[in-house]
Amino acid sequence: MKSVIRTAAGGPEVLRLVERPVPEPGPDEVRVRVHVSGVNPTDWRSRRRPLPPGMTEQVPHQDGAGVIDAVGSQVDPVRVGQRVWIWEAAWERPWGTAQQYTLVPAPHAVDLPDHAPFELGAALGIPALTAHRALTVHDGGPGRIAPGTLRGATVLVAGGAGAVGNAAIQLARWAGARVVTTVSSPAKAVLARAAGAHHVVNYRTQDAAADILAFAPEGVDIVVEVAPGANSALDIAVAAPGAVVAYYSGGEDEHLSVPVLSSLAANLRWQSVFVYTVPRAAKQQALTDVAAAVDAGALRVGEEAGVPLHRFALERTADAHAALERGVVGKVLLDIP
Repeated sequence: MKSVIRTAAGGPEVLRLVERPVPEPGPDEVRVRVHVSGVNPTDWRSRRRPLPPGMTEQVPHQDGAGVIDAVGSQVDPVRVGQRVWIWEAAWERPWGTAQQYTLVPAPHAVDLPDHAPFELGAALGIPALTAHRALTVHDGGPGRIAPGTLRGATVLVAGGAGAVGNAAIQLARWAGARVVTTVSSPAKAVLARAAGAHHVVNYRTQDAAADILAFAPEGVDIVVEVAPGANSALDIAVAAPGAVVAYYSGGEDEHLSVPVLSSLAANLRWQSVFVYTVPRAAKQQALTDVAAAVDAGALRVGEEAGVPLHRFALERTADAHAALERGVVGKVLLDIP
């Protein structure tokens, strides 16, 4: 089979296309014939770091979608032939989705309904699970995402044209929240509206705090934050009493500095979200809810859903990484032959 591997840390040039034997699943694993591999910022960032201990090579990419074609001895054989989306394929494992066949623990392959295209399945994983966690850490909140669970809440999504931002908008809308988002350009504003945001603020040309508070005079209850260091002052200015700022990203040298008394008086909560290590029960709830959202048609991909698709062939994996590092807007995918 064709696989993309890396044997060292570095730039996109460390990714090589090789031939490898088709692997056999272990007792609790399934083998998936990958149709589409999803590329996330976490993939190129991990590529720059040394291989995990004990590995001499690794296939990149956590997310993907395809069809189960073999199962281990402890897995129900009825799963053979099932369309699935894959999450965390390469987390502390050698088998990512940038190859024709991959192995994952059986729970890491989630049923993908017939009406959902493989490109949607490959775009779920990291973005949707991260967005779910950010939307469900509010004190006294429902802890789950389903129709009506966020009714009455106002959500601010920083960077609504990004992959996590897009998923957060779609999930929050499905759950009944009012959604406001910030963007940096008119083109990104179009994408955020396509995702379903009720109100879009261009922070480069508008007074973001004033515009957000005009939309939500009582403040926002949940902030899904991509740049906490840069946006902390804005988040404090627009947060409702008891709000949570759930941040999931930041630059290598970014620091979060919060004025104590401003946050203290409002009982604000600053919550980090690192999808790989969220509590097990929260991860399972996210998987359940995201699968339900897909089944209901509440999660979509494509430019009409605010997520332009950028597709690359497997042999152009390095180009896909380079495009994502340059900041291409939308979802980067590999089509697996």
